[in-house]
Amino acid sequence: MRSSKAVAYTSSPLLASRTPVWRSKFIVAGIALAFVTLAGRAAWVQVFGNDFYRKQGEVRFARTLELPANRGRIFDRNGLLLATSVPVPSIWAIPEDVERDRMKLQQLAKLLQVPQSELMKKLEEEDKNFVWLKRQVDEATARQIASLDIKGVYQRKEYRRQYPEGEAAAHVVGFTNVEDNGQEGIELAFNKELAGRTGSRRVIKDRLGRIVEDVGEQVPPAEGRDLQLSIDSKVQFFAWQKLRDAVVDNKAKAGSVVVLDVRTGEVLALANYPSYQPANRQNLTGAQLRNRALTDTFEPGSTMKPFIAALALEKGFVKPTTVIQTAPGRITITGSTITDAHPHGPLTVSEVIQKSSNVGTVKMAMQMEPHDMWEMFSQVGLGQRPQLPFPGAVSGKLRAYKTWKPIEQATMSYGYGLSASLFQLARAYSVFARDGELVPVTLLKTDAPAAGVRVLQPQTAQAVRQMLHLVTLNGGTAPRAQTMGYSVGGKTGTAHKQEGKGYADRKYRGFFVGVAPIDNPRIVVAVMIDEPSAGKYFGGDVAAPVFSATVQQTLRMLGVQPDMNVKPQIVVKAVEESF
Repeated sequence: MRSSKAVAYTSSPLLASRTPVWRSKFIVAGIALAFVTLAGRAAWVQVFGNDFYRKQGEVRFARTLELPANRGRIFDRNGLLLATSVPVPSIWAIPEDVERDRMKLQQLAKLLQVPQSELMKKLEEEDKNFVWLKRQVDEATARQIASLDIKGVYQRKEYRRQYPEGEAAAHVVGFTNVEDNGQEGIELAFNKELAGRTGSRRVIKDRLGRIVEDVGEQVPPAEGRDLQLSIDSKVQFFAWQKLRDAVVDNKAKAGSVVVLDVRTGEVLALANYPSYQPANRQNLTGAQLRNRALTDTFEPGSTMKPFIAALALEKGFVKPTTVIQTAPGRITITGSTITDAHPHGPLTVSEVIQKSSNVGTVKMAMQMEPHDMWEMFSQVGLGQRPQLPFPGAVSGKLRAYKTWKPIEQATMSYGYGLSASLFQLARAYSVFARDGELVPVTLLKTDAPAAGVRVLQPQTAQAVRQMLHLVTLNGGTAPRAQTMGYSVGGKTGTAHKQEGKGYADRKYRGFFVGVAPIDNPRIVVAVMIDEPSAGKYFGGDVAAPVFSATVQQTLRMLGVQPDMNVKPQIVVKAVEESF
């Protein structure tokens, strides 16, 4: 029974056949070779080729994260904020992980304010691990996007600049781009100081972008430096507001105003209209963006006449009371005739400036050498770029005196044939306000009085200042420049606008540059109105009123005591200036 139930293994044909010895040895050798290969590969990966595979791992999962530095804030001279950074959410995605829910993606595109086709294009980018959908959205939009709960769509905190003074200070402060780099104004001029230095952090991330661990040392960021400007935001806003009103009322193309503190050289206000909102630059035009006070040059017209009078006094050619015959109201130089707006007859030097006589100015200028006039213009900063770390500031045009023809010397004496910016004119007039010294200017706050460069003798500057005062009185070209409580002095200018090689018909710039108070000046204010078209275009009509209002407000804010107890005596019609 036992033998019948036993399995007869030897009866199987497979087991009964003899297997060649080489076959079993081959199989064993193959298995051994496989183990040796695996061991060699492991040794290569773990020991000999470790650097290569470590680098490959780092390429896939290790990341160096930038630790952004907080951008410095910008303050006005009184500590009021002009620019600061606030945290805002930005929306990004991992394209290959994004949930393709049609309804949710439609809602997402609507919240991001982009066409759905554009959103889908971003989600089909070659980089499947990261794409920005929209940067710097508002908090309400970010919350709505989060509530959609779309897989693969995430949020990250970034910083966006805010500008509390808006349009009024836009051309001074400027703005940054989405990467927080300065693009215009102070933001660009001082970008390095404001931006600081970014830090870094080396990490390992998983495929969802989550940080798994830190690798190596962390380099902390160096925070950006705060800046305190010389700008007084209240003076800035008031000057901008009055400028805006003048441009609108006179149906002008644009306008600019500059306010300088002549004791310290600080720029208290620098405004332009039209302007823009630095935090919202959609549909921004070049006309809005231009900082006209620094970038636009024009022929300064009659504002050059006081410099000719000053040079004639310095050279001893005339005194303030010297009489110059301006009749019959015209003068011919090498075949070209120069005229006054109205014939005046005999005028003293002071009256030549008060009445803005071209003929009287030319007669003084033609007693001088061209080099002397050129040197005077150069010494007050014309033909030279203002020493400001500010983008776009221009030098204007002042040709070498050796190339001047007699008629050109004559026309330059009343401001034709050279060009300057409004800022250059404002600084040039600091010579009269500082008793003959040209003051260096700054956009940063400083408490120390500025050391000026001597250009004129004190008595010459004081004499010209009295001539400027006459301009604002009855019988002068700018009685509308008179200011309640303060004595003022200045010079009007009205110039034809250049177009191509000639002058445009019925297109003018009206400007006024002046100082206040007249006996002990504290400020220089320059105003320019471009292409007024409401019927008035003389500087005394369109620019002088802005000067008057700005002077009164600025001196009051600076704590300067009024030096006049009477109201200004303003006549209805000013004397028309020659130009």
